[in-house]
This record gives sequence, C-alpha cells and structure tokens, in this order.
Amino acid sequence: MSSLEEAETEETVTCLHMTFYHPCQEEKMMFRCLNFCRREQVRADELAKFGRDSNVCRYNLMDSRVSRIQFSLQFYRKLNSSELCFEIKNMSKKTKLIVDRTELGYLNKLDLPQKCTICFGDYQILAEIQEGESMDYFQTRLHLTEVPVLQERCLPSRQPVPESGIAYSLSPSQEKSPAEIDENES
Repeated sequence: MSSLEEAETEETVTCLHMTFYHPCQEEKMMFRCLNFCRREQVRADELAKFGRDSNVCRYNLMDSRVSRIQFSLQFYRKLNSSELCFEIKNMSKKTKLIVDRTELGYLNKLDLPQKCTICFGDYQILAEIQEGESMDYFQTRLHLTEVPVLQERCLPSRQPVPESGIAYSLSPSQEKSPAEIDENES
C-alpha cells in the first residue's frame, strides 16, 4: 500500500469569518491588536473572548469604551447531532449586544446564526460560519472593512409591508414595541 492510501482522511475545520468596522478606525486604530487575513486556530474547549483586557481576551479591541470582556463565543456540538455551532454571550454590564436585531443584555446568550451582524456601540461585525467537521478546534479569520457592515450587507427590513405595497421606514426610536394605552388616556 502507498503512504497516500494509509494516510488518515483529512478533516475539515469550522471557520468563523469576522469582518470588523468602526467609523473611527482610521484615526483611533482600535483594531491594531487583531491579526487580519490569517486563520487562527482555537481549541474547541476555549472561549473566544473579545474586549479590551489583553490578559483575559484573545481578541483585543483598543478602546476605553469597550468593556474588559465585551462578548464571548463558545464552540459546541448540538445534543444528539453532528451539527457544530457557536453561542455568543454578552459579557458587558454596560453595553447591550445586538445580534442581527436581537438585543442581548448582560450574560444573555444565543446561538450565532450562520451569517449575522454583531453590534455594540459604534462597532459592527459581520460574522459568517464556514462549516467543518473537526470537534477538536475551530479557526477564526478576521477581516477589516472601511464600509459599514450594515450598509454593505443591506439588511432587509423585517417590517411588514402593507397591502398597498408602500412600506414606511421607521427611525430607530420608532422601532420600539407598541405600547398598550388605556382608552381613557389621551
């Protein structure tokens, strides 16, 4: 037998691509400690933490407005499934984390969608999961963009379109849930 026939089957690795944007990156260089355009291997049992504390976080954001630990990503396998996923958890007591349009308060967590935006403060991150098979580790590949991720992605509006076909755009302050009002109140 040849050595090729005896070699183990190569296993694919899950890769989390993250594209970072901040409007002041050019002048403040808050992403200067991140390794861009290079795959980085992370053990499956490690939390991938993002924040300003270089002693705790693997991915450092050099900005005093960022929490010591802003958020963490946990790689895991779903119960009774071979599906590998990421769970994102907000670790900041001061700043809400928005994943697509879901707001996460302190210690709230959810499964990271296959492709989504992660926002906090003026930070925008486009996260895309490239599926793999390895359960021992995953990879991250970070990218930097000068174009706002939300603009680049052109997120579709999740507002219902009336039968007239004319959709009205709401400002962020108008996107709150409807409030129930007593009929006697004006």
